[in-house]
Amino acid sequence: MVPNISRSTTAGALRPRMRAWLVAGCALFAGTPAGAESPPPDAPVANLAPGTLGQTANVAAITDPQTTGAVAGSDLPPALDEDFNRLNRREDTIDGLRARIDPYEGQAPGIRIGTFVLKPALSETFNHERQRTGGRSESRSFIETGLKGSLTSDWSRHQLSITGEGVLQNNTSGRGEEEPRADLDAELRLDLSEQTTARLRAGYSFEREDANDPNAIANAETQSGVNIYRLGGAVERDYGLIRGSLGADFERRTYGDVELDNGATLSVEDRNRNIGILNARIGYELSPALIPFLEASVGKSNYDLREDTLGFERSYQSYAGRAGLEVDLGEKLNGELALGYETYRFDGDRLGDLRGLSVDGRVNWSPQRGTGVLLGVATYLDPSTTPGDAGSIDYVLTSIVTRELRSTLVARLSNSVTLRNFPSDAISSDETTWRTGTGLTWDMNRYLALTGDVSYERTNRDRGESSDTARIGLGLTLRR
Repeated sequence: MVPNISRSTTAGALRPRMRAWLVAGCALFAGTPAGAESPPPDAPVANLAPGTLGQTANVAAITDPQTTGAVAGSDLPPALDEDFNRLNRREDTIDGLRARIDPYEGQAPGIRIGTFVLKPALSETFNHERQRTGGRSESRSFIETGLKGSLTSDWSRHQLSITGEGVLQNNTSGRGEEEPRADLDAELRLDLSEQTTARLRAGYSFEREDANDPNAIANAETQSGVNIYRLGGAVERDYGLIRGSLGADFERRTYGDVELDNGATLSVEDRNRNIGILNARIGYELSPALIPFLEASVGKSNYDLREDTLGFERSYQSYAGRAGLEVDLGEKLNGELALGYETYRFDGDRLGDLRGLSVDGRVNWSPQRGTGVLLGVATYLDPSTTPGDAGSIDYVLTSIVTRELRSTLVARLSNSVTLRNFPSDAISSDETTWRTGTGLTWDMNRYLALTGDVSYERTNRDRGESSDTARIGLGLTLRR
């Protein structure tokens, strides 16, 4: 935890603005039903785009309303399709024509808007949560409202896809910090030729910093709100048996004021920064099922303030190299795994380099029809705000099992462990966070689903108090 430093400024009021967006989004359900020609079934699981495996997995933790909350979005490797575990799908028609949606499959047809298909979903969940840190305990009951959707083009060439999700929490009893979050992403795929594809990306995320994060303020009533703005692009090309890609990504991070428990506010604007990364990847196709590859990236992070409030220069250069193998054995087994080394070199001499081995990848496995297994691992470096500490290297292991008990009833079991390791001379303590959860989704029809989730999280620290969080929730999801 970062010690309290008295600085006062005016805190922005974000909640009313987000509520207005959620209310406006409900108007999506007033549209007319889709036409007689239904959109094609969901596409099969997408592989990681070349050049994305080594990127820092620091996207906002957006939890699908129909997935157990034990595993956050940031626990997964980047660029995973939300339907990653839906393997062994039904075969397409022989003539390749688009099939009508099975009304008993539980998939809402969406709303056709010209050459686009809009698929919105509105969820309302009642939750109870109990948190314990050391000998202190608090609980709360809250209502969580979520709005998510996707807008996908139906063009014969190129594709534009926009996905978004927003979540608001409103405490109905007890004490505990509300955790609003939002995420919006857009990608334009340009099919320049049969061998060349370009991708342009843009996105925005908002999240409330976790009170258990090492960079959180110890005596805060409300932690800082983190705004993340993203831009990126990549070009991928096949040269016979050789596949290559070159990409660039830009990210802007801003941190809102912290509300302290004594009524004052604390500015943490010295954490605002810009991040730019160039990455390249080359692979060789030994066979359509096996593609070894090499990947390298170089980046630069510039903080708005040359020095933070304690006089440390935290701007840095980043370097990373990886070697891996991509496997595609069809719908039964696919994925990739890469091993490498990554380092942050800070501008200031008072901070040592932050470096370590990296392991990144994911595997999708379907042992039988109706059962999907995801195994994922991700590594990322997390700069610190503690005086004298450069930061930590974090390893996240994830497993998610999905089983169709019936065509309209899906069970989920998710587990993850996060290992946060600091250098041996750091002031901060190493941490291990375990998460486990299970849930059920019952599709009463293709427009309405009933969901239930139970999850538990525990954080053990080498020095300091451990913390536990237990949660149970029940909700409804309305889809179009």
